[in-house]
This record gives sequence, structure tokens and C-alpha cells, in this order.
Amino acid sequence: MNIIYNSDNYYVVEYPAQHGYELVDKHTQRGTYFQGDVADRFAQSMRSVIAEDASIERVDEFLGNFDVLMNQPLVFH
Repeated sequence: MNIIYNSDNYYVVEYPAQHGYELVDKHTQRGTYFQGDVADRFAQSMRSVIAEDASIERVDEFLGNFDVLMNQPLVFH
């Protein structure tokens, strides 16, 4: 597990062994999980956004596009 992005609004965790990414909205306490080809496309898109403009505002704006997919409640173990 690797935290690859962490802001006041979102965090993104990479799970290399599962070939997946978890995206969490800290304010709504909801998230989603991408795996396989979808995870590859998500990572590629995120790298492109960061290469274009690595500001927190721009990355958060990009991650905000996934809000509709973040429907899983955050559960602490």
C-alpha cells in the first residue's frame, strides 16, 4: 500500500499487489476502488494532470470528476 496523493479533500492509495487504486473524498467520507485496466487508465490520467499542472487545486479538481463514483462509505477497522 502506497499513499500517492493526500490533500485536505482527497487521498489516493495505490495497492500494487492488487493492481488497484483507492480514491477517497475526505469530506463525504466515501470512496471508490479501481482495479485492472480501469486502474491503469486512472493512473495514466492522474500522471498527465500532474505533468500539466501539479498544483493541489488542479489535482483536486481532477479527482472531483470522480465524485459520482465515490459511493462506498469509508469504514475504519
